[in-house]
Amino acid sequence: MAWDTARTQQLLLDAAVEEFAEFGPDGARIARVAARAGVNKERIYQYFGNKEQLFGAVLASELGKLAEAVPIAAVPGAGLGDFAGRVFDYHSANPHFSRLLAWEGLQRGTEAEELAAEPERTAHYGEKVAAVAAAQKAGELTEDVDPGRLMFAVIGLVNAWFTLPQMVRLLLSGATDPAADREAVVTLVRRLTGPAPH
Repeated sequence: MAWDTARTQQLLLDAAVEEFAEFGPDGARIARVAARAGVNKERIYQYFGNKEQLFGAVLASELGKLAEAVPIAAVPGAGLGDFAGRVFDYHSANPHFSRLLAWEGLQRGTEAEELAAEPERTAHYGEKVAAVAAAQKAGELTEDVDPGRLMFAVIGLVNAWFTLPQMVRLLLSGATDPAADREAVVTLVRRLTGPAPH
């Protein structure tokens, strides 16, 4: 029987997502990834290289899924609140993604070395910033904040609901309501990013 390379790589990526989301890039173990996937760990080195490269492959794959599910180009500037709502929905359905980003930020974010898949991710986020800049130029979004910082604020606001669950619990007395949380994010992004009234 022929070896199904693509299937094996996907099994390893899926297992690595779980491992990295739970333990972070420093705490993750190649042996556990292999065991979760039911694949010999030598395949990880063969297909992905070392643990850092596997983490990079996981982030690139997960970022690609988000970009495909929620393309910003399809959202006009005035709809940035709706974009935030769709990103919120994605994170609700895929909580591991926020965890991966949080782990990376905690364990890699301030280091001088290149981030996992940094050139591709820089290009991806560059497209988002360009879309925001175009919407600002068209008068659809506030020009009070430069486009990169505005996009960062939107991403940060959405991600905070998933990376700071303890604050949600403390501030809302444990009475979380996903629909109300989503509506709050959408409303806040619309108010924060909308053009100044004339």
